Amino acid sequence: MKTLISTAVLLALSLSISAQDIIHKKVFSQKMNKEIETVIITPKLFKGKKYKTIYILHGYSGNADRTYKEDIPDLAAKAQKYNTIYVLPDGNFNSWYVDSPIDKSSQYQTFIGKELVEYVDVNYPTIQNRKFRGILGWSMGGYGALNIGVFYKNTFSIVGSSCGALDFNRFGENFHTYQADKVLGEFKSLPKEYFTFEKINQMALANQLYVLDCGIYDYQMIGMNRDFHQLLTNEKIEHFYIESLGGHDPKYWNKSLSNQLALFENYFNK
Repeated sequence: MKTLISTAVLLALSLSISAQDIIHKKVFSQKMNKEIETVIITPKLFKGKKYKTIYILHGYSGNADRTYKEDIPDLAAKAQKYNTIYVLPDGNFNSWYVDSPIDKSSQYQTFIGKELVEYVDVNYPTIQNRKFRGILGWSMGGYGALNIGVFYKNTFSIVGSSCGALDFNRFGENFHTYQADKVLGEFKSLPKEYFTFEKINQMALANQLYVLDCGIYDYQMIGMNRDFHQLLTNEKIEHFYIESLGGHDPKYWNKSLSNQLALFENYFNK
């Protein structure tokens, strides 16, 4: 009799708990009329419990698989530790996470900020409240996280950028080298809405927390990040800004993104 009772209890527990998982999904974008590879990392899911979500955007030439295998290799462990669902969309190598004005098949701002959030909230036990939803990224993904996060201020309450490519004005020939022109067109005709430094007024009214960091040996990005921090400070916009040893490489991203995820967790729990 005791054996039967124990078996019944174990069966009930197994039905109420789903094992931690790394899920590969093709999520359909109506605006782009195509499926986007997305990796969703969950903690153990308990029936009736809701979870925080963080959207993580890779850098130029990266992909979602590389993110959790190389850039943040302990991401699955962090999902379990923080009881948070991480969503890693593929940024199509060089999308810059914008709604391209010249390429209708590259509309990643709408996909990530609206379509993907809606998909995840319908299919996973998320807390459907901006207070418990964040977005971060590095390099191209840092630009993308700020671009999407500020535009969708009612969706995300905390936004992070690590060694973000924040100022196209300083790119010079790299605007072509990093293929920003493929989705944004020629620099000389680029509308102000694509310049991060032009978003200050929106950020002042967005009621969000911003987390930015950059390595002091990241010679291409450090100047623009310092200046953006100073601009946020001058305008009294709430944010954390961190500089530490490191360059524009995976070793720095792993350290800085781990720190940012911890800050996100503290913010969610305050």
